[in-house]
Amino acid sequence: MNSYAKIGSVAPIVVATSGSTASGDFNQSRAQQDAERASRYRLVIEEGSREGSFIYKTLDRLTGEVVRQLPREQVVDMKSQDDYAAGTVIDTSA
Repeated sequence: MNSYAKIGSVAPIVVATSGSTASGDFNQSRAQQDAERASRYRLVIEEGSREGSFIYKTLDRLTGEVVRQLPREQVVDMKSQDDYAAGTVIDTSA
């Protein structure tokens, strides 16, 4: 990873609808709920143990809990082992 590269957070987007119809109130509340739900999570990108690999984590801003991680922790642990190589996970020989 370049030493001058910076990773920062992105501000949440607030969605607002205009106009009021019979279904407008429902759509507006739905849009507000979606915006609130989206602003609760934060994407964090970390550099992996090997050069050029990255770990993407979705964090809950309120609890600090990791909601989702790609690649999964088990895969990251497996990749960090010295004897790991592509294709060594599954033995296809008969």
